[in-house]
Amino acid sequence: MALLLNDGPAAGPAADEKIPASSWYGLAVLFTVYLLNFLDRTLIYILFGPIKKEMALTETQLALLGSTSFVIFYTLLGVPFGRLADRVVRKKMIAVGLVIWSVFSGLTGFMESFTGIFLCRLMVGVGEATLGPAALSLLADLFPTRMRATAAAIFTAGVPIGAGVALTVGGLIQREFGWRWAFYLLGFPGLLFAVLVLFVREPVRGSTEKKPATGAPPDAWKVVLSSGTLRFHYFGYAFFAMAGQALSMWIPSFIHKVFAMDLAEVGGYTGFSAAVGGLIGSVLGGLGADAFRKRWAGGRMRFSAMCAAICIPLWFAMLAAGSFWMVIIPYFVAMGFALSWMGAAAADVQDVVGPQLRGLGIGVYYFVVNVIGYGIGPVAIGRTSDALGVTTDPSMMRYSLLLCPAACAVAAVLLWTGARRMERAAAAA
Repeated sequence: MALLLNDGPAAGPAADEKIPASSWYGLAVLFTVYLLNFLDRTLIYILFGPIKKEMALTETQLALLGSTSFVIFYTLLGVPFGRLADRVVRKKMIAVGLVIWSVFSGLTGFMESFTGIFLCRLMVGVGEATLGPAALSLLADLFPTRMRATAAAIFTAGVPIGAGVALTVGGLIQREFGWRWAFYLLGFPGLLFAVLVLFVREPVRGSTEKKPATGAPPDAWKVVLSSGTLRFHYFGYAFFAMAGQALSMWIPSFIHKVFAMDLAEVGGYTGFSAAVGGLIGSVLGGLGADAFRKRWAGGRMRFSAMCAAICIPLWFAMLAAGSFWMVIIPYFVAMGFALSWMGAAAADVQDVVGPQLRGLGIGVYYFVVNVIGYGIGPVAIGRTSDALGVTTDPSMMRYSLLLCPAACAVAAVLLWTGARRMERAAAAA
């Protein structure tokens, strides 16, 4: 702990100043770390087929390995790590976490059983739980308020790029060398990037605010949990995340099973779609959300509600498709809309809770989103698939995945309601 606490923070750019090069360096490094974060998180998805065959697993067990195992500690530690991020040197916290998740991602390739992979995935979740609260808090002090959603969106663009690399490169490595080598070659190299994180500037907390930051209130938990706006925000984005997670987790498997395509070929197409479509959506989503925010106090959630609603027909198009191309085209578009909200969600939490509670606010946000979006959602889809007999009739995945457009509809309603609530509060202030 002493190692984390012993840095003297530097000043960040004021709200109306030019952004210094050190802030852009910090954003570039944090983007790369988030890319590695999502690469190690999603790599297992494209390897479901050979792992299932070698270990004779069910769809539910795959869901447990793909999401629940990772989410258990990622979720439980999100809030305490959020509080920790409000107190310690954030770049050191991120570097330590990067070392942990890279080691256990690589070690996954050595495992010989469901239990072994499950435990490695637990530890990947422990390491990755450090990143979100610390990185988003750090970015809020590296960039002024006017660029908050845009900077967060560039950071979260690591999600589609990481997923794309995992699907594309992971599929190719699996075909040439086997699934174990995918973990060796894509997991352990993350250790090298921990050094770069230590060169990121650690700014003064609240240095980019128009008003001077004050100390954290004694009733910090009450401030965060009593906000009605944040409740709609947290749960709305949790349901949106459930559908977005399914795009990377289940659609490659859906294509492989229903259209009998080679895994490496599936990984190439879905990886390109995730990387390019998701990158476009993530970056433009941040810009669009900030543009909506200039017009309405709840503009960012308005924007995300619209994106969730647009995903509903895209899901129906994928599930009703009679050919591979009729899946991959709406998949490309859906990847963009499904990741457009990430910068907006983080920016709104930071604005609502203020500079001294950003770690806690983001920690609670990750907790709710992970429990529903990455914990309950994937297992519900996996169990529904098993109940419908997907192992013997892969086409039944069309029906288990109907949970995804339903989740998008719930997300749209919750986010729109949260936006209106935020606007009423702003009008009354």
